[in-house]
Amino acid sequence: MADENLQEPTAEERAKFEQDLENIMKQAAEAEKAQAAGENSSTQASPAAEPSADAPAEPAPESTESAEDILKAELAAANDRNLRLMAEFDNFRRRSAREQLEIIETANGKLLEKLSEVLDNFERAFASENKAKDLETFEKGMQMIHDQFAKVLTDAGLEQIDPTGEEFDPNCHEALMQQPSETVPENHVVTVFMKGYKLKNKILKPAKVIVSSGK
Repeated sequence: MADENLQEPTAEERAKFEQDLENIMKQAAEAEKAQAAGENSSTQASPAAEPSADAPAEPAPESTESAEDILKAELAAANDRNLRLMAEFDNFRRRSAREQLEIIETANGKLLEKLSEVLDNFERAFASENKAKDLETFEKGMQMIHDQFAKVLTDAGLEQIDPTGEEFDPNCHEALMQQPSETVPENHVVTVFMKGYKLKNKILKPAKVIVSSGK
């Protein structure tokens, strides 16, 4: 399992890794070219005369193989850093998705808790021992439950769209028909057949309206 405590790699770390990797690849290419050039020159050169016993020994040429080994080690280290960065990013993405889901579940839980209180009041209102003896008392009880329900939705961010008398807006209104009107200007809402709803700036349901066609 990947270590979930690793932090998201910063932009500077990613840029440094990409620069290191580019430099290592350039150095590897240059080393390969140098080695190929050395092999070609050695095959084309005439054989040198054997050194005499009294002549001092010449220093051995630098081994390109050791430089290649260094470059390979650096490339392996860069690949290892890249793998760790990718693992850290994957852990960050999964952690963010899990946290977002927890936030949504917490918000839904609070809303459902409030709605359950409204449901409890409905059940109490319809219980046989609490049935109203007259219509006025029953209507008053239903109005209280309605107000409680509306407050729960408003607190959750729900807004009603009631555009009576406003100019028709196809982005948040749905025109059912047009009718002439002596008092409402053309292309304005005469009647709201069904209110709409929005959550902050997002339209959940457009208001269904009748639009004035003028006199």
